[in-house]
Amino acid sequence: MEKFGERGGPGGQGPVCGVPAAQLGKKVAVLDYVEPSPRGTRWGLGGTCVNVGCIPKKLMHQAALLGGMIRDAPHYGWAVAQAPHDWATLADAVQNHVKSLNWGHRVQLQDRKVKYFNVKASFVNAHTVCGVSKGGEETLLSAEHIVIATGGRPRYPTHIEGALEYGITSDDLFWLKEAPGKTLVVGASYVALECAGFLTGLGLDTTVMIRSVPLRAFDQQMASLVTEHMASHGTRVLRGCAPERVEKLPDRQLRVTWVDLASDRKDVGTFDTVLWAIGGCPPPAWPLASGPLPAPPGPSGSSLRPDGPGGLHARPWEPSPTGSPFCFLYFQNERPPDSLLV
Repeated sequence: MEKFGERGGPGGQGPVCGVPAAQLGKKVAVLDYVEPSPRGTRWGLGGTCVNVGCIPKKLMHQAALLGGMIRDAPHYGWAVAQAPHDWATLADAVQNHVKSLNWGHRVQLQDRKVKYFNVKASFVNAHTVCGVSKGGEETLLSAEHIVIATGGRPRYPTHIEGALEYGITSDDLFWLKEAPGKTLVVGASYVALECAGFLTGLGLDTTVMIRSVPLRAFDQQMASLVTEHMASHGTRVLRGCAPERVEKLPDRQLRVTWVDLASDRKDVGTFDTVLWAIGGCPPPAWPLASGPLPAPPGPSGSSLRPDGPGGLHARPWEPSPTGSPFCFLYFQNERPPDSLLV
C-alpha cells in the first residue's frame, strides 16, 4: 500500500471501520506500516492525529500558552521568574505520551479480536494483499472485503533545490530531540500557521513565508485576524514570497533564497530549520495484477474504488475545506462482510 501507511489511523482502526466490524463479530485484520520520512522519522499505531498531528500539536500549544501565562503573571501580582524553555524536556514528554497512545491502540485491537499486522501491503488481486514486514518477510492475506483508509503524508516541493535534502515537515517536527532554533515555515495552511504559532510561543525566532493568501479555504477576514495576531506576538510574516533554493552552510545553518513575487526581487536569509507545510501528497495508485482498480463515480459526496462486486468501497483521499483527509465508506450489500482487511 505504498508509503501512505496509515491503515491504523481513525479511518481504518477506530470508529469508522475496523473496530465496529469486529464488534459485529466479523473477522477483521488491520495492516499498518509507516514508511520513514526523508529525515528517517517513523512512529507507531494510531495514524497522523495521534503521532504527528492533533495530539502532539495540542500539547506543544499548551506549552506555548503556559509560557505566555508566566510572562503575564507579574502583572497580576505573581512573582514568577521567567526561564528559557527546555525543548528536550517537552519533546520527551510529548513523545512518551504518544507512545503510550500507540500501545493503547494495540491493546484496543487485541481486546476487540482484531488481528494487527505491521506490514506494507500491495494488492495481489481484488480480495488478496501481500504484506511485507520491515525484515522483508512476505505474508498473503485474503478477505471478502478490503478497505483502503490510508490518510495522507505531507508534500515536499521537490522542484526547489535542497528542499528534500535539508527541510523537514510536520512528520518530523514533533519528534525532534533538539529545538528547531530559528525556523522558516513555508506555507499558508492551518498546519503552517499552527506550527509557527507554537514555535513563537516557545520563544523561537519564527518566520512564515506565504506565497499568496493565508488559510485560503477559510473566511479571509478571520484569516487576516489570525496572521495579524501572530505578527503582533512576534512571528515574522513574509507575504507574496516563494522560496527558490535551500543550501547548507559549513556551520550547519540553512541559507534560503526566495523571490518577492510582486517585485521579482530576490532575498536571502539563514535559518536553523526549514519546515515545509504546503499541503499533502495526492492519493497513491493501488495496482492489481491485471491493472489499476477502476474508479467509477460513487454516490453523492464520495468517489469510490470497488474491491470486488457488491463489496465495501473506500476512497483514500477526500479533502475537506481544511484539507484534512477522510475516508468515505459505502456498502452495496445489505449484509455486513464476513471478513474485512483494513
